[in-house]
Amino acid sequence: MTDTVSVETDLPYPATRILGGSTERERLRTVVVAEPDDIAVLVAERICEVIKKTVEERGQCVLGLATGSTPLGIYRELIRRHLAGEVDFSRVVTFNLDEYYPMRPDSLHSYRRFMEENLFQWVNVAPENVHVPDGTVGRTDLAACCEKYEREISDAGGIDYLILGIGRSGHIGFNEPGSSRESRTRLITLDTITRKDAASDFFGEANVPTEAITMGIASILDAREIALIATGEHKARIVRRAVEEEPSADVTASYLQRHPAVTVWLDGAAAGELTRIRTPWVLGEVDWTPEITERAAVWLAEQTDTPLLKLSPTDYRENHLGGLLARRGPAGEINGEVFNVLNDKVRGKSKLAREKKILVFSPHPDDDVISMGGILRKLWQNENELVVAYMTSGNIAVFDHDVRRHMDFVERAADDLEFEAKQVRRARLRLEKDFAAKEPGEPDSVLAQNLKRYIRESEAVAAIAAVGLPRNAARFLDLPFYRTGEVRKRPIGEEDVEQVLALLKDVKPDQIFVAGDLSDPHGTHRMCKQAIDEALLRYRGHAPEVWLYRGAWQEWTITQADVLVPLSQEELREKIFAIFKHQSQKDVAPFPGGYDDREFWQRVQSRNLETAAAADRLGLPEYYAMEAYRVEKPAETPD
Repeated sequence: MTDTVSVETDLPYPATRILGGSTERERLRTVVVAEPDDIAVLVAERICEVIKKTVEERGQCVLGLATGSTPLGIYRELIRRHLAGEVDFSRVVTFNLDEYYPMRPDSLHSYRRFMEENLFQWVNVAPENVHVPDGTVGRTDLAACCEKYEREISDAGGIDYLILGIGRSGHIGFNEPGSSRESRTRLITLDTITRKDAASDFFGEANVPTEAITMGIASILDAREIALIATGEHKARIVRRAVEEEPSADVTASYLQRHPAVTVWLDGAAAGELTRIRTPWVLGEVDWTPEITERAAVWLAEQTDTPLLKLSPTDYRENHLGGLLARRGPAGEINGEVFNVLNDKVRGKSKLAREKKILVFSPHPDDDVISMGGILRKLWQNENELVVAYMTSGNIAVFDHDVRRHMDFVERAADDLEFEAKQVRRARLRLEKDFAAKEPGEPDSVLAQNLKRYIRESEAVAAIAAVGLPRNAARFLDLPFYRTGEVRKRPIGEEDVEQVLALLKDVKPDQIFVAGDLSDPHGTHRMCKQAIDEALLRYRGHAPEVWLYRGAWQEWTITQADVLVPLSQEELREKIFAIFKHQSQKDVAPFPGGYDDREFWQRVQSRNLETAAAADRLGLPEYYAMEAYRVEKPAETPD
């Protein structure tokens, strides 16, 4: 797109949900909304419109569907609308983009099973109208099967509306980098990045299939209308390449630029690298709010490798910031104002809460020390009452061999512990039988799930003790939404919210810490935050101050953060030792996140050191390491 009209002028949706700005560099029609849930509502609304219109005109509607976490919210919204009588699927025909190969349709990892569980069984789509590539066909019959899939799409009249996600390699469907613009449905070899990103679903990269059947680029571009959807900060860079750069076989999503009816739907995190979001001042005049001014000045300092207080008028004028000088100048005043804002963010122990009630929410049993192990010690030293609430058991992230190791200890120590040795041995044999019968990714037995939960809980208690907190500061909520035994979780329900609310009522916190992650690959952090947000809306006590920390994958930048907590070399070392207490996540974690191969402690060390180094480069006081936090406005409480 070459116009600079704000996107909301083109869309029949509530403007409050849509983030505008110049689209000058965007080659695809792109809609940016604040939250993933907004995408779900808006895309589902469009799908309902397409179904109604095409059924009226041609008697049926053909949808192209994607799998994975990206479209889940859309499917839930479609189910809601169907149950409310707002949309009828009886004349809808569906074609899925892809399927792993080989793959049984009843497998836990099958995309056919995924669609059945997350959409088809809840709406009135006819079984004969559902099409998913066959992952069981013999290799010699694959080519014919793929040709048949193409004929079935053609015989149905072509796809009216197609949902796409985008992989970190830029793929759509499973069309990996290098796929031809003319490609059709075929067998393809999955690249390393794709398999790493799928590793959590299969409980290890080694278990991920090396091949898949996918619609080709040409098949996708034949669709009449396409929605490309991306959420999360980890998609931001590849989204920018797909939307703002020339079409390239290296980023197959960029081929969508040649389609006349594509809309890219992004949440704020996935849009973070777009020019209009990251550096809007290079596109033209902007409203120079204090927040934009801070971002621009820090960006300029980084671009020119110059401390803030030494930025010159020439630096501003030669880097698209002449307008900032004209509106907020001179340069020295801008530099000083931004420097003071950033310097005020730095809070050592003396500037942190003292003698308050503080509640720390940790989605998994290690997020607390990974993300805020430094501030935890300082808060305890300031004589605050601390409660650390572990929201989920984290039991799916424990290897079977860790359970074997603990059972071996119990069996060896049975006599000294006055356990019945035969009973312990029977339990161990029962576990071995359960493990042997389980395929990768399938839920553990109840016994194994419980033992893995106890392992995570004991590690969590040891970790908080390592940063100085008493063992009884730990609370284990074990929220129901997580108790599936699988990577895929249930939606947040009433019981989840009520458990969080009960804890708020019990602790009556003055301050709470919450994981505000934008890159959690499992979605658990986002879901936990949803439960907390809903509980806070119902909470009738004094509204606590909410501080957001990041998870294991990223850190708040200097401009994103509201508080920077300095750590000494000794404090960082003690924080890392606390992380080491989570032995089941040490060396090789079951779910490390597909885009960083380092251990959690290595990521923590790197990000805390880099935050301090970034502040130092800006000319702020030099510290060894820093943790970063954002502060939310107090939640509104009921009257």
